[in-house]
Amino acid sequence: MPFIETNIDTHSEAINEEVIYQNPLLFLKIWEICLEAQHCSVVENHPWHYHKEVEFIAVIEGHLGVQSKHNYVVLGPGDVMVLGASQPHRSHKPLTDILHYVVFQIDLGKHFDQSTMPYLYCFSELTEPLDKLNYIFDVNESAKRETYAFIMEIFNESQTRMRGYEMAISSTIKRLMLLLLRSDSRNVLNYTEETELNRLRPVLDYINDHLNDKLCVEDACTLLNLSYHYFIKYFKKTMGVSFVEYINYKRIKRSELLLLTSELSIMDVSYEVGISNMAQFYKLFKRHNQCSPREFKQRMRSESTRAATLSSVSVSDK
Repeated sequence: MPFIETNIDTHSEAINEEVIYQNPLLFLKIWEICLEAQHCSVVENHPWHYHKEVEFIAVIEGHLGVQSKHNYVVLGPGDVMVLGASQPHRSHKPLTDILHYVVFQIDLGKHFDQSTMPYLYCFSELTEPLDKLNYIFDVNESAKRETYAFIMEIFNESQTRMRGYEMAISSTIKRLMLLLLRSDSRNVLNYTEETELNRLRPVLDYINDHLNDKLCVEDACTLLNLSYHYFIKYFKKTMGVSFVEYINYKRIKRSELLLLTSELSIMDVSYEVGISNMAQFYKLFKRHNQCSPREFKQRMRSESTRAATLSSVSVSDK
């Protein structure tokens, strides 16, 4: 799938598209699109749009034309493509054949935990959009086939919703990111050696152990015996996010866990994760989850109830 350079600069009028997650726990939306034969269209008739989620496309049958900020490509059966977060793009049906493809939109940042957090910076797109990874699918046929298979596996799990499908999808997402990381021969993801992360380990452990306390960058500097300005630059370069952003991320992740597993009030949860200002807590939580803590809790309970109902129906049918 060769990329064609284009100078069309109409992406400034792109629509900011809100992605409604099919499962709020997984922070993703995946669906299939089927278009009949004969009908085709020109790309200029389709509006530019973007969203904060990364988008993967997998073509099952037919051909799909996709225009991104700098490139235009026609994907055929078995082809895949990735579009980075907030990258303007548009697509169309360039030929008269039947078109059948899957669109997979996901907030990758939500799928990092304590063990994989050091790799968040690789996918943070601070220096390069993930679109740059499309070269992998041109030069590595095996990686393209595996990526296609992962997308279809996630799609099938989201459709069947068998018991544990959330675990299956979460696992496949991590395998997909691992595949991209290991297939990135040009180091677009800016992977750094573990020694860089090990140097920060005392600070990361300190943050994890003192989330409910007041955390200051000066204390972190003292732990590593580094100057303030050198530390904040080193932390962001290594982790992909700033010191404050990392702390906020950890606090919100812990608050999500408390909202799901405890009967604490929202105010108590806020205090437990070290945020005494409720307005600030709501602001940070909504930034990470696109909903308030109360809405998050209600959604999770609704999802749990629905899953339990599906499970009981499945058992009774056997």
